[in-house]
Parts: sequence; C-alpha cells; structure tokens
Amino acid sequence: MYKNIKTVSFAEAVKIVKSGDRVHVHSVACAPQGLIQALCARGRAGELKNVSIQHLHTEGSAPYAGAEYEGIFQLESYFVGSNVRRDTQEGFADYVPVHLSETQKLIRDGIHPVAVAMIQVCPPDKHGYVSMGTSVDATLAAVQNASVVIGVINPNVPRAWGDAMIRLADIDILCEDDTPLIEAHATTTTEQDTLIGKHCAALIDDGATLQMGIGSIPNAVLAQLGNHKNIGIHTEMFADGLLPLFEKGVVNNQNKTLDKGKIVSTFLMGSRAVYDFIDDNPAVAMMDVAYTNDPFVIARQPRMTAINSALSVDITGQVNADSIGCKFYSGCGGQLDFIRGAAASHGGKPIIALPSITNKGVSKITPTLLPGAGVVTTRFDIHYLVTEFGAVDLHGKTFQQRARAIISIAHPDHREALDKAAFERFGSHYHFITK
Repeated sequence: MYKNIKTVSFAEAVKIVKSGDRVHVHSVACAPQGLIQALCARGRAGELKNVSIQHLHTEGSAPYAGAEYEGIFQLESYFVGSNVRRDTQEGFADYVPVHLSETQKLIRDGIHPVAVAMIQVCPPDKHGYVSMGTSVDATLAAVQNASVVIGVINPNVPRAWGDAMIRLADIDILCEDDTPLIEAHATTTTEQDTLIGKHCAALIDDGATLQMGIGSIPNAVLAQLGNHKNIGIHTEMFADGLLPLFEKGVVNNQNKTLDKGKIVSTFLMGSRAVYDFIDDNPAVAMMDVAYTNDPFVIARQPRMTAINSALSVDITGQVNADSIGCKFYSGCGGQLDFIRGAAASHGGKPIIALPSITNKGVSKITPTLLPGAGVVTTRFDIHYLVTEFGAVDLHGKTFQQRARAIISIAHPDHREALDKAAFERFGSHYHFITK
C-alpha cells in the first residue's frame, strides 16, 4: 500500500520474538492488537516460553496475562489496568511498583532491557517520519533501546507532534492495519462528582497550570472552569473534558513558563474527537514521560495545580491509590511525581480528590488504611484534600489538627465513628468535632 515500504503479516512479524525475550507493548489506545493476537497464537502453538510482556495501561484485549499462558508469557505491567486486573489479583500476572516518571529509566538504564518493541504509528510523511500518536510515555524509551522494533502503520493513529515523532527508518519490521483505535468515553457525572468539581475549581487560580487524569471527577472539575482565564496544561494525560475549554480560550497555555502556548501530555485516553484534536496540531506536544513527569520540570510551571484521585485516605493523611487491601487495583502512576512537583511550584497546589463514600456507602476516609493497602502519597506529602463536603489544606497541620480537618469533610454518617477512632488514637487531649 505504501510506496517503497515493505510490510509483512502480523504472524510473520512476531516470528522475531524468542523464548526468554522481553516484549514492550505500546500503551493505551495504541496497543497493537493484531501483533498481540499473533504473538498469543505462537504461545498457544507451543513455540514460546518465558516471554516477559511489559507495558503501562493498555486498552483492549490482553490475553497473555491469563492462566492459559502461564509459563509462556509473564506480564510485568507498570500499571494495573482493568483488562489485566483480575489476572494480576489472581497471581497470573505481575506488577512493577514504580513512579510513572521512572518507567522509562528502568528501560534506559538496562534494568528492564527490551528485546522487541511492538508499536502503532501513523503513515509516514514526505520526510520519512511517523508519529506514535496517542502514547509516548515509556514506549519511546523502548523504541530507542529495543533490539528490534515492530511497527504497525495505521491511518487511524493521529499524527501527534513532540517526542511522538520518530523516523520510519528506526522501525525494523513493518505491518499494516486500518482498525480504528479503541475509544474511552466519558462516564456519567453524578451530583457527588459535581460538588467535588466545584470545590476543586475554587482552588484553581487564573493563570494556573493543570494536571489531572480521566474519569468523572476530572471531567466535573473541567466543567466548572468555564469562567477561568489563561489556564495552561502540563499533564501526563488528558481526555475529552479538555476540548471545550481549549475551544473557548480558557485553556490557552499563555501563562506557562515552559512550553508556552502548548498543551503538554505523554499519553491520552478519549473519544475519536480527542484523537482528531491532536492530529497534526502544533498546539499539542506529546512528550517523553521523562519530561512530563519530572517533578523539577513540573515545579517550574506557575501555580502548578495537580488533581489526583484516591481509593482511600486515613485520618493522618496517608493516601492509598493503588490497591484495595492486598489486592492490586491500579498503580501509583504519576501521582507523586505531580504532587511533589506542584508542591515545589510557586503558588502550586497539590490536590487529592475523592468521594467520601463508595457506592455501597462505605467510608473512603478511614481510621487506618486496610492491611496491605499501598501508600502512594505519604502523609508528609499531602496538601489539599477534597470530597463533596468541602476542601481542607492539611499542609503544616499536626496529626490532631489534620484528623479534625479530614473528618470534617467525611460523610456525616461516618464522622462520629471517625471521631471516636481519633480520640482513641490521640488520647484524651483530642477534642471531638461532632457533638
């Protein structure tokens, strides 16, 4: 199809993989499903064993993580996405606890050497360049350090700028596909989310630089920023909620110290509208995660405001965001990268936002974290905590002061029990807030 470019089938391409290799899979929507299925077919045929699979979050099928492939493939994920969550919890797949900023360093420093990188790219331009589209993250490091790079040319991959641009000549084996990229559509925003969004938006100054993720709470925050001015974006990811603010001029990136005029991200998840938005758009720079998530780079942005979510928070301010007890649920991602970067920024605000209770009415604010729960943001790093009942600043507060503050934004049904737990923990000098 492409002039002077030799392409092969998926089955032919994955013949390069040998037993004992480590294979890096492109992230999120760019996970090359054709290559994945062809590789699994080789595994089922008994042609491979002890192949390590490495990736961040991916969308779509991830069959290699399941029990069927035990001894054939071993997943070493840098983030536990929904498609590998059950297999990870059951022990058939494994997880590498690592800050998102350091994922690329594991590859570049040879701690996790990559034999084969499997990626998707847009068609080449007249200068011989292709783009990695929606995901640069640690995949760029894999491309630069892998012994062999397999690239799938797909016209549905957007031609993103920044570090996403690589030379076609740097890809060793080429395939073709025209399968649309998997889309992630916005979830329904609840009244609870809207209240959280309003409390977060009240903390965001005009001229601030934002980082936030995907989901109902980030969308609720963005929906409240219609009257803000001169907002910049330096983030690890973004989704559809950002687009109306860019079109309205609220997000113009003109107040940024670095990358003035540009939205900076390292991967994204969203609908086709997001993919079309970044396509050949010089206002968006898709960058190496070594840059986007470097706390020292983040700290240079004015009024850097980082909004991240959590699974639970205890009354001392320990933030659990990667597991439910001993069961791995997601990962630390870039939360602490941005919490620390925002804390060091002039006028910066690190924010943890979460609903006060689960869908079943269980309090997400707890006396102590569940046994085995991972602390992603430590009680030494937490600043602002937000629920639908308000926002509190915990920075510089004593344990007793912060316990009272945290309990004040817990669900009213749980405040008395939390108060009693705080009294038992801190002694008779702790004064109840609910009477």
